Amino acid sequence: MTSTDTRPTAGPDPSPSRASAWTALKPLILRLHFYAGILIAPFLLVAASTGLLYAASFQIEQVAHRHELTVPVGEQRLPLTQQVAAAQAARPDGKVTAVRTPEAADASTRVLMDVPGLPESTQLAVFVDPYTGQVRGTLDSYGGSGALPVRAWISHLHRHLHLGEPGRLYSELAASWLWVVALGGLTLWVTRRRGARRLRGLLAPDRSLPGARRRLSWHGSVGLWAVLGLLFLSATGLTWSTYAGENVGEVRTALGWTTPAVTTSSGDHAAHAGEGVHRHGGPAVSVDQVARAGAGEGLSGPLEIVWPAEPGAPYVIKEIDKTVPQRLDQVAVDAGSGQVTAVLRFSDYNLAAKLTQWGIDGHMGLLFGLANQIVLMLLAAGAITLIVLGYRMWWQRRPTRGFGEPYPRGGWHRLGWAVLVPLILLVVAVGWFLPLMGLSLLAFLAVDVLLGLRARATQQEGA
Repeated sequence: MTSTDTRPTAGPDPSPSRASAWTALKPLILRLHFYAGILIAPFLLVAASTGLLYAASFQIEQVAHRHELTVPVGEQRLPLTQQVAAAQAARPDGKVTAVRTPEAADASTRVLMDVPGLPESTQLAVFVDPYTGQVRGTLDSYGGSGALPVRAWISHLHRHLHLGEPGRLYSELAASWLWVVALGGLTLWVTRRRGARRLRGLLAPDRSLPGARRRLSWHGSVGLWAVLGLLFLSATGLTWSTYAGENVGEVRTALGWTTPAVTTSSGDHAAHAGEGVHRHGGPAVSVDQVARAGAGEGLSGPLEIVWPAEPGAPYVIKEIDKTVPQRLDQVAVDAGSGQVTAVLRFSDYNLAAKLTQWGIDGHMGLLFGLANQIVLMLLAAGAITLIVLGYRMWWQRRPTRGFGEPYPRGGWHRLGWAVLVPLILLVVAVGWFLPLMGLSLLAFLAVDVLLGLRARATQQEGA
C-alpha cells in the first residue's frame, strides 16, 4: 500500500482542460474502491455471511420448532377465547398482550404474553392447538416478526454480533460503505469494458484470459449482476442503523413520509382494559367478538389481535401477511362495545410509507417468500465472492511483490476547481448524513497521507 509517487503536492489545476473529468476522477474512484475494499471488506464479509444465514433462517426455524408450529389438522377450530384460556392456564404468570391466528390449516395459534425476566422486545409465545386446545409448548418470540429462538439468535448475530448496541456499529459501517463500493466498482468495470463494445464482455467473465485478468473479469461480471441488489441492501440496511438511521427518520418525519398508524385514542365508549366489564356496566367484548368485528371490515388471516395497552384503549387487529399480495390492513375495536372505531387500509399509505414497508420486508426475505430468501442468499454469496476475489487480486499484485503502487495517490491534483469544490461539498454532506462513513473516510485520508509521507522520506533517504 506504499507509494513511490513523489510529485509535488500542488493545488488543483485551475482549468480542467488538461484532462477530461473522467480521466481526472478515475484515479480517485479507483483508490477509494481499493481502500474500501481492503479496510471495509472484512465488515462486509461478516455482514454478507451472517445475512446469508439469516435468509435461510426461516426454513431453519420451521424445522427446529416444527412441534410448536404445526398441529394435526382437525375438523373444527375452538373459539379464540378458549384457546387463550388454555394458554393462560399453562402460564398463569403471564399477561396476554396479543394472539396470532393460524396462517394455515396445520398451524398452531400463538398467544403472546409479557412475562417477567424476558429481554427487551421479547415476549413469551404459547403455542396452542386450535382444534383441541392442547398447549404444544412455549418459546421466546422476538420483535414484530415474531422470530423464535433460532431465527432470533441468527438475527442478533447479523445485526450486532451478540454484542448489543456497540456491535451495531459494524453493520452500520458495512451498510454505509456498501453502496460506495458497489457504485465505484460498477463505474470502473463499465468504463473499462467500454472499448470492447460487447455486452457479453460486461455480463459474463472471460475464461480465456490469464490469471489476474481472469479473476478481474469474474470480479467485474459478478459485481455487475449483483449491483442493484447490493444497493437495495445498503439503503434498507441503513434504516435500521443507529446514527444514519436516526438521520433517515428525521428526513422522513420532515417530509411527512412516516408510516401511519390506526387511531387508538380513547373514546366515550371505550372500556377499561382488563376490568372485564363495559364502562356502562355491560360485559366486555370477547376476543372472538373482536375477531368478528375485524372480519366485518374485510380483514382476513393471518391476524394479530393486540390487547388494549391501557384502560380505555381499544383492541387493534392487524393483518400480518407480508407476502405479495400483502394484507396489512388494521382496525381498532372498542373494548367495551365491540364496535369498530378506526380503520387503516394499506392502500391508503402514502408512496414513501409503502416503499419503506416493501424495502424492510424485502430486506428481511418476507416480501416474496421463499423466492425472496433465495435471492438474498444469492446476493450474499455474490458479495462473498467479490470480496474473496478482490483480496486475491490485491494479494497477488501487492507492492511488496515488486508490482509498484497499482492505485496511485494524488489524483485530486488533476481536478479543476469546478469539479473539486462540488465533490468536496458532496463528500461533506454524505459524511454528515452517514457519520460512520464520514469518520472512516477521514481515517482513510489520514492513513493515505502518512503512507505518502513515509514513502517520500524513504525515497529521499535513498537518493
